[in-house]
Amino acid sequence: MTPPSPAPSTSPTSTVGGALLVDGRGELSHAVVEALRSGRAPQYAPGAVLKADPWGEDLQLALHLLYELHYRGVDGVDDAREWDPDLLWLRRDLETLFLHALRTDLADAPRTAEEAFAPLLVEPVDLSGSLSQYLATEGELWQLREYAALRSLYHLKEADPHAWVIPRLTGRAKAAMVAIEYDEFGAGRADRVHARLFADLMVDLGLDPAYGRYLDQAPAPLLATVNLMSLFGLHRAQRGALVGHFACVEVTSSPGSRRLARAMRRCGAGPAAEHFYAEHVEADAVHEQIVRHEVVGGLLADEPGLEADIAFGCAATVLLEDRLARHLATAWNQGRSALRTPLP
Repeated sequence: MTPPSPAPSTSPTSTVGGALLVDGRGELSHAVVEALRSGRAPQYAPGAVLKADPWGEDLQLALHLLYELHYRGVDGVDDAREWDPDLLWLRRDLETLFLHALRTDLADAPRTAEEAFAPLLVEPVDLSGSLSQYLATEGELWQLREYAALRSLYHLKEADPHAWVIPRLTGRAKAAMVAIEYDEFGAGRADRVHARLFADLMVDLGLDPAYGRYLDQAPAPLLATVNLMSLFGLHRAQRGALVGHFACVEVTSSPGSRRLARAMRRCGAGPAAEHFYAEHVEADAVHEQIVRHEVVGGLLADEPGLEADIAFGCAATVLLEDRLARHLATAWNQGRSALRTPLP
């Protein structure tokens, strides 16, 4: 398979700072970009939100930019815009549409935690549809670079959206959640923070580790996976869904990380690239037990009425990861870049 033609790069190199303000991809994202640039309220047609595709580039980019105001902010944008009522009003409408699409597609999904997680606890015999298996056995270096560039939109803030749930938990669930997050944030050592380890992976792959650097290249299926955890994390009402999302990630991480470490080693990506995934094989195998028995189990003991939300969070994560995997597989099987513009 031939890698796609490169595009010129004008990327920054700093790992400190907020997200970059990129061009819009439709009426709503253009409105958000212009509002952030100008300091004014977003301007868009009255029916624009209702007409928007909940899975489309325009809505997902608009949501992503609005969410970034709650992380490191957006370069050149006043931090006070985080709580701008006009931006929050638009964000609420976009979230409502996104959540409705998720619930519609998951109308027949499991309603109990046991039913939601049971299929994830047994590794399938047939891995032919697994993206990590493809990368481990057939993937090429340019595909690993694309995969890392896309995943950087989450991994450079790894565990941050899940930290929002901590003050909303009590007892066993809170104690266990903090224990896992402590590991994610390096167990007290800055050089072991998982976001830092991923930045090192990017350097090994010849990628720019600047926060949000590859937002402009990221297609809607990737943005949706990041927006999902931001949506769940920012709303107390979605605390059960966020725990379900977090548990799903931890349960599925170890086997996938083992295959991705193998992919990095096979393609000669470099020691830091391999180390990031090797670190997750062992750590997430432990986290998987803690999150199921203590975080999920503790939350269900305290608030049994949240079980359907936990199951929904898990099912929504699987749904969006499957959509992303199909997007990548379709592009790569056709010998083309899965990014909106190819990497240099």
